Amino acid sequence: MRNARESQSFTKHALSRRHFLRSAGALAALTGIQSLLPAWARTVPPLENSGGRVRPAALEPTRRVGNRVEYDLEISRTSFEIDGRRTSSITLNGSVPGPLIRLQEGEEAVLRYTNRLDVDTSIHWHGLLIPNRFDGVPEINFPGLPPGETFEVQFPVRQYGTYWYHSHSGLQEQLGHYGPLVIDPAGSDPVTYDREHVIVLSDWTFEDPHAILANLKKGEGYYNFQKRTVGDFWDDVGENGLWDTVADRLAWKRMRMEATDISDVTGATYTFLTNGQSPGANWTGLFHPGERVRLRFVNASAATIFDVRLPGLEMDVVQVSGQHVERVRTEEFRIGVAERYDVVVEPGSEDRAYTVFAEAIDRSGYARGTLAPREGMQAPIPEARKRPVLTMADMGMVHDGMEGMDGMDHGGGDSREMNGAEHGGMDHDGMGHDGMGHEGMDDDEMSGGSLRPPGTLPEPVTHDPDRGHGPGHAGLPMMTRSRLHEPGIGLGNDGRNVLTYTDLRALDSKPEFRAPDREIELHLTGNMERFMWGIDGVEFSEAEPILTEYGERIRLTIVNDTMMNHPMHLHGMFMELENGHGERCPLIDTILVKPAERVSGLITMNESGPWFFHCHILYHMDTGMARVFYVGPRPGSDEQFYYDVVRAER
Repeated sequence: MRNARESQSFTKHALSRRHFLRSAGALAALTGIQSLLPAWARTVPPLENSGGRVRPAALEPTRRVGNRVEYDLEISRTSFEIDGRRTSSITLNGSVPGPLIRLQEGEEAVLRYTNRLDVDTSIHWHGLLIPNRFDGVPEINFPGLPPGETFEVQFPVRQYGTYWYHSHSGLQEQLGHYGPLVIDPAGSDPVTYDREHVIVLSDWTFEDPHAILANLKKGEGYYNFQKRTVGDFWDDVGENGLWDTVADRLAWKRMRMEATDISDVTGATYTFLTNGQSPGANWTGLFHPGERVRLRFVNASAATIFDVRLPGLEMDVVQVSGQHVERVRTEEFRIGVAERYDVVVEPGSEDRAYTVFAEAIDRSGYARGTLAPREGMQAPIPEARKRPVLTMADMGMVHDGMEGMDGMDHGGGDSREMNGAEHGGMDHDGMGHDGMGHEGMDDDEMSGGSLRPPGTLPEPVTHDPDRGHGPGHAGLPMMTRSRLHEPGIGLGNDGRNVLTYTDLRALDSKPEFRAPDREIELHLTGNMERFMWGIDGVEFSEAEPILTEYGERIRLTIVNDTMMNHPMHLHGMFMELENGHGERCPLIDTILVKPAERVSGLITMNESGPWFFHCHILYHMDTGMARVFYVGPRPGSDEQFYYDVVRAER
């Protein structure tokens, strides 16, 4: 068994890209493969007179002694046949998704996992506050787990909420290596409900994920079969006029981009799953009429952003990133890769079913399930919506200062009011920052870092069109600004109430809420044509770590210079998303950053060690959109971390 001290090595070098299962093929669609489904993901009849909350079946502890609870996981390759085709998947305890691990705040948890694969593997405990040496990122804070060995993770459970776990080795997530994790609060739960279902959304393909990555490098539109046609051109002429339509097409041509490039990998190869089941298999969660049902949504996909709704039911959002928020009623929400949203629905006393509908952001397919009072019931599947199209305004390509920015609702944006949120002084006269390189500035050199009150929204910034051009930094916006009040492309233009980030307020005020000591600004950059992704125009393999002091409070400003949405995740610590609600701004570990958007979060660097920060679209991370934040040791502690040191035998 690897011990904790052996896993403390750290390097700035790239994530291992060892090819995994090159000859095995990729994971098949799982329609009807009940043998691979864990107990929590199967349809379970309602329990009569349960006398308490009804919850899905969780993994049984290996051992429980007092306050200490132990669980064991085995990572293996499982072969099966579907539609006459043999394939294999990575499973955890023989299932896809993996078993539901349920912990209690205040427990001492031990999570052991054994590698039965023929390649190295790992487990990252997404969103959990754990010692750095257990975070599970190979070549960052963990050497990787070789075949046949076992690794043991021990930590006090210091939080509550909905989380998940997944591999950080190669492209193993795409092959089935993930599962849900729920932590119950130590005290009373402010969320009232009678029944609970965990809903894990994912994307699956018969293709080898390394072949997918190779195809994307051959052409960024390889899986995009929804490109604009001649008919679309004449429709646009009828709506916008010939000259404006021609000008729009020429602008996209100059940028070497497609206005329909919403997702890199689409339903052309993906089958979208709900709890490991395809739309045709129809996962069903049961309830008694009149019950309040809590749905814990986890987006465990490799590359797909989903828009979630239950036609006929409104949802009360009660948790985001595992953290309590004030209840927000909505009809639909967008969930980025790795995000989690807990909602409560009340189906009422009718004997009827409701569709759980998760539509891919590019409208190329959907995951689907059913909530029903009894098995065998179904509800209508909503008609597919028209695929969205990006505009120059969406891309921050504006002229004459602010032209085209009114509402920013082109292509499905939303010009609604900001629901009372402060806009943090959106003073257009205050623009002009160059927006680059703040991580190296002293406090007195910062461009607006400590001047803006904590919890407020960033101001819009205009950019020099000639800045930073290079092979990894193409198609730059002329303006970046806060877009947290917008639901996102393809949403908000059909009368449906859609959740936005500015709707979210933390349920409780924070014990400490202070201004940042300094600002670190990072630009998400890429070259769609060459499928190159990075931060500040640099791929992860060439980047230096970002150094911070223990206890330092930073404002992390993320600027999206690309045309894609990027779900950005920071390991080890939560961000206080500055969405205009001051000290009630919500705590999150993942934020979906829109094209030409500028977002910021406050982070108190109180967890020592090297922590990974990356885009959670697997193929963006693997090709370079990542950094390491290095938090210095606690004063007076014996913690030791080293730069540029890799274990000699690795």
